[in-house]
Amino acid sequence: MNTDVRNEWVKDVLSKIPVGMHILDVGAGRKQYERYCSHLKYTSQDFCKYDGKGNDIGLQRGKKEATDIDFVCDITKIPIADEQFDVILCTEVFEHIPEPIKAIKEFSRLLKSGGHLILTAPFCSLTHYAPYHFYSGFNKYFYDKFLPENGFEILELKANGSFFEYLQQELIRIEKIAIKYTDTQLSFDEKAFIGTLVRWLQNLHKIDKNSHELLCFGYNVLAKKL
Repeated sequence: MNTDVRNEWVKDVLSKIPVGMHILDVGAGRKQYERYCSHLKYTSQDFCKYDGKGNDIGLQRGKKEATDIDFVCDITKIPIADEQFDVILCTEVFEHIPEPIKAIKEFSRLLKSGGHLILTAPFCSLTHYAPYHFYSGFNKYFYDKFLPENGFEILELKANGSFFEYLQQELIRIEKIAIKYTDTQLSFDEKAFIGTLVRWLQNLHKIDKNSHELLCFGYNVLAKKL
């Protein structure tokens, strides 16, 4: 649900970048967006320590994340000279960084004047990829404060999802979570009840009036370095 919306937004932004621009994908992982950067000069960065299992706590991917990365390093200390990139892409990485504000400072250093930052991070998230999970999420006020303080103008700050959609997501997750943490298999009636709640929440989402200000999946951010 939230992944599809985020991916479509990122793909749309990437498609509008002029041909030949140099982009750095930080925390690139599986480099899922590289295929949408064929018109660009693509460079990747990741710390390459996540092995798919982590410490076996919470939600884990099950297989190694990063592959064939150009720069294996700390995201706050990328060994590249100042102002080398036209675009920096950073998707769903900030919750895994001990010092995300330092990462913003590093992005500002690496971007050329007028360059763009494409950034997404969860507003709220369950424990995942532990032990590399340091924050449960980032509100819009995080970006409002720390992007301008580090030389960025926010061009777009768009919520992904609503309070009701987020609750839907977690209700859908209950069956697997119940098995893992209580050894309980939901009955047919319990599954049907959850399905009813999910549909009810979907109807509420259709008439939603800005409930994202309470809770949403995350924010999609486009900013320009001044």
